[in-house]
Amino acid sequence: MPAGYWIAHVAVTDEEAYGRYAALAGPAIAKHGGEFLARGGRYVSLEGQARARNVLARFPSVEAAEACYRSPEYQEALSHARGASERDLLIIEGV
Repeated sequence: MPAGYWIAHVAVTDEEAYGRYAALAGPAIAKHGGEFLARGGRYVSLEGQARARNVLARFPSVEAAEACYRSPEYQEALSHARGASERDLLIIEGV
């Protein structure tokens, strides 16, 4: 089964609240088999709207990635990111 990948582009507007999100999100992602491949590092924007924080996480499957997002643990984390960031998040299937 192909891996599933989260791709997130984030502009943090409240560092303190977003820190609470990050503290809870990491364990929720790991619980669902996710691992970070890139998180907040250097980037080069070539097209479209750039955001300062970019995240790539790999999961065992698209289904696992979506289950993580919908899990109570991740939704609790996400409650701290809402209002503390502008985010785009999508899940794609690997090849």
